Amino acid sequence: MSLSNEEFYRIAKLPPYVFAVVNEMKAKLRAAQQDVVDFGMGNPDGPTPRVIVNKLIEAARNPRNHRYSVSRGIPHLRLAITERYERKWGVKLDPETEAIATIGAKEGLAHLMFAVIGPGDIVALPNPCYPIHQYGVIMAEGCPCILPLNSPDEFLNRLEHVYNTGTSKPKAILVSFPHNPTTHTVQLDFFRQLLNLASKHGSMVIHDFAYADLGFDGCQPPSILQIDGAKEHAVEIFSMTKSYNMAGWRVGFVLGNPRMIKALGRIKSYLDYGNFQPVQIASIIALRECEDETHKICNLYQKRRDLLVQGLNRAGWPVEKPKGSMFLWAPIPERFRPLGSLEFSKQLLEKALVAVSPGIGFGPLGEGFVRFAFIENNHRTRQALSGIKQFLHA
Repeated sequence: MSLSNEEFYRIAKLPPYVFAVVNEMKAKLRAAQQDVVDFGMGNPDGPTPRVIVNKLIEAARNPRNHRYSVSRGIPHLRLAITERYERKWGVKLDPETEAIATIGAKEGLAHLMFAVIGPGDIVALPNPCYPIHQYGVIMAEGCPCILPLNSPDEFLNRLEHVYNTGTSKPKAILVSFPHNPTTHTVQLDFFRQLLNLASKHGSMVIHDFAYADLGFDGCQPPSILQIDGAKEHAVEIFSMTKSYNMAGWRVGFVLGNPRMIKALGRIKSYLDYGNFQPVQIASIIALRECEDETHKICNLYQKRRDLLVQGLNRAGWPVEKPKGSMFLWAPIPERFRPLGSLEFSKQLLEKALVAVSPGIGFGPLGEGFVRFAFIENNHRTRQALSGIKQFLHA
């Protein structure tokens, strides 16, 4: 008996992947020998620092590291991330009960949703947003409560309105600053107000801190765990990807509330045996010895930001400098807005050979924008700017 054509239960909850349209066009153009400049995916182009790679090679040569690891992360890795949190943000964490290693931040967030929310639980989150934020909730059978993120203050006001007027209160609040894709940044007072709301209504708070080390022009992104009492309600997700150019290594952490950490650990104990141990050992070196590298990486993104923003403004595309993340959230030029973000992205790719991410891929409130990632070098960025200028004035 063959399988029916009925869609699988959880797959049916996921919409078509908007970014796949641009990716398919990009692949066809490259197959036709067209030189596409790609600002689409936030995929760091820089090498992982050599000291980290060398430690990986050394650890991989030891047969003892070829066996299963532990799903929570090896003790020295959990200790290393807590040490960095104390050095950089003044936050003290217990590596045994308040820190867990994950196979990247994305895996950590998705499995955390499975661990702490159930069918029908409401999770408040901003829109536009990184897709796994909304669909991690949906796959765990929660109900996303989508609130506009035109500004962090507006998000707080709308969240308070939900608590004051809604018949069902959010079980959790999911935020991320510096924010992807809008690049909004916040100060500690934002987290203080957020935690006050969560405490008053008994909600969990999850802060995705993927761009922790990418603040520009003196902006120092704060950790939610810097607020007194934060660990009573909140966890924070930290990623090695952007801070250390370790995208393919897939190393992340969830830190903070012991009850939520324990729940995630229980889920992970059924699902995995942790990352390859040499990767974990090399990550310890990153956290303990590569602080200067995080500053160099941040400075590189800031210089790329300046070049791109200046060039777009000169080309007649008004944009503002972001204060954090590795992205530019650019409103579509007025003349092209009727096209919508997907069609505009397709035309920019076809006619200027420049790939960006259409805003609609980040949710309905992303319409009217496209996202650039700072992943091309200066020469390639200038090449893209030349093509964009011709496209805008054709």
